Amino acid sequence: MRKHLTPARAARTAAGVLLAAAPTAYAGFGHEAREGGDPYVETHLFFGTARPGGGPAVTDRQFTAFVDQEVTPGFPDGLTVQAGRGQWRDASGTIEKERSYELILLYPVDREEESGRRIEEIRHIYRTAFGQEAVGRVDERAQADF
Repeated sequence: MRKHLTPARAARTAAGVLLAAAPTAYAGFGHEAREGGDPYVETHLFFGTARPGGGPAVTDRQFTAFVDQEVTPGFPDGLTVQAGRGQWRDASGTIEKERSYELILLYPVDREEESGRRIEEIRHIYRTAFGQEAVGRVDERAQADF
């Protein structure tokens, strides 16, 4: 005698198939567990370009010169800059929308203290040079090999 496939039974069967296949499907998309790599810190810095009071925005050329002069000497092994559009609430409560840059730095954990000090200098220099209220910073632990 054949059992009737109820909606509940069909759902349980489908869930079981998905759970059984999930590790294989996940691995097929390049998410295999890998061994090796070294401990790193990944820092993301967020730079706005709008100037307080409506002055001229920071240009691509100015930002590139800033990176070349202030960031690259302290992080010569490499970095990534991404252009974007951002928004944030300023100190007066106004939501500011502006062209922005995300700077990504990756450095070994054993250089975290030294790199952290340099990053704070970079943030201070940008705020001062371009009249910015803030430069956002996010730090995460990472594992990397090159």
